[in-house]
Amino acid sequence: MNILAAAKPAIKNATQETDVPRSFYAAICDLNGIFRGKRLPGSKLSSALDGGTRMPMSSIGVDIWGTDVAGTCLTMERGDLDGICHPTGRILSDLGWAKDADQPLLHLWMSKEDGSPYYADARHMLAEILKRFAALELRPVVATEVEFYLLDPAADPSSPASFNATNRLSNFDDIYSISELAETSAFLDEIYARAAACDIQVEAATAEGAPRQFEFNLLHQADALKAADDTILFKQIIRNTAQNHGFRACFMAKPFQFHAGSGMHVHFSIIDKNGQNIFDDGSETGSDALKHAVGGLLDSMAEMTLAFAPHLNSYRRLCPGGLAPTTVAWGYENRTSALRIPAGPCVGRRIEHRVAGADANPYIVLAAMLGGALYGLQNKMAPAAPVSTNSHELDLPCLARDWNEALRQFENSAKVKTILHPEFVEAFAACKQQEQDIFAARITEFELQTYRTSV
Repeated sequence: MNILAAAKPAIKNATQETDVPRSFYAAICDLNGIFRGKRLPGSKLSSALDGGTRMPMSSIGVDIWGTDVAGTCLTMERGDLDGICHPTGRILSDLGWAKDADQPLLHLWMSKEDGSPYYADARHMLAEILKRFAALELRPVVATEVEFYLLDPAADPSSPASFNATNRLSNFDDIYSISELAETSAFLDEIYARAAACDIQVEAATAEGAPRQFEFNLLHQADALKAADDTILFKQIIRNTAQNHGFRACFMAKPFQFHAGSGMHVHFSIIDKNGQNIFDDGSETGSDALKHAVGGLLDSMAEMTLAFAPHLNSYRRLCPGGLAPTTVAWGYENRTSALRIPAGPCVGRRIEHRVAGADANPYIVLAAMLGGALYGLQNKMAPAAPVSTNSHELDLPCLARDWNEALRQFENSAKVKTILHPEFVEAFAACKQQEQDIFAARITEFELQTYRTSV
């Protein structure tokens, strides 16, 4: 179906004169999961819906600092040509950028001038993988879990936010603390309200295992593209709402050396044309289809590490000693493994993918995860035996050990290019290479303190 034709019915009400905002943001999501776009007057809404919005193709692949990536050869070599950004079909979303004003987001995705998908936009890549499932009359059912810290914006370096100066536990772990949830009730209530208004269904909120660390669980749904949309929009709702309440939301994978990292776990199953879960065969261990999906995920996992851990800081989370994985392993009810098969009723049999950090792009995570599972299903890949002990201490294949190794494996893997898309792999690898080069050139204060007078 034509992208624009699909979009118009979903946002028809927004084009009515009484619903047109004074201004709105028209934005795509770049490779790092950051919104980039324009603020437009409400009078331009109709034209944005009818013809899309033009933006440089290079804007989808800028680095984490918003600088053009030389390795894509889109800027100088090709004259910084435009792509066409069409609405995704979602209603205008008020994510809370302006606390007392109506400045909603028109969510866009980028195509080439001729209307074909630009696969450096990871939303197109995920949509393509979902078409492969649909061709087999299958549909993934997906739910994400988002962890983050609330920080004190006045602290330098940032430290966990202080809600109550007399709380003696404010700098200590306090997992599943009801008191911590109660102290943030106004913040949490606003997040739930904004999410509901944006058609994002949020389930539980918990105080996680570190001071001022929280987790939200989003409701499972049989539309993985919307699940990714919901996750990227929800993260922005959290950021904006935190700012409105005097905090700063942090989605770094490991912002504190001695506290837990923040993950983005994904639960998924797959249903057939009759709505039956193909992972359920009535047993506690699950069907052959579940094991084949696990086999594909494990077989592609090391080469896909960059998709789940895209930044320098990501690898500080993927270390032994915690519940974030380091090995390519799976297990039943085992949170040390990269893939966990939760217990519960057989009809709800599913896989929990535990590798991605909260800093990862949800479109890329879901594409890599679902693409790997489909690869296993199509090739009937049998996994190694499940693990029941601490997977960190077993002699098993490992995830990429650091950022540089992850990039090398990702860009050189024929399997990754098959599961994802060569156009995406080229753009993402160039983006990450530029980010790595810039970090490698920086001389840190710790480096100076170590070597300045000692060598």
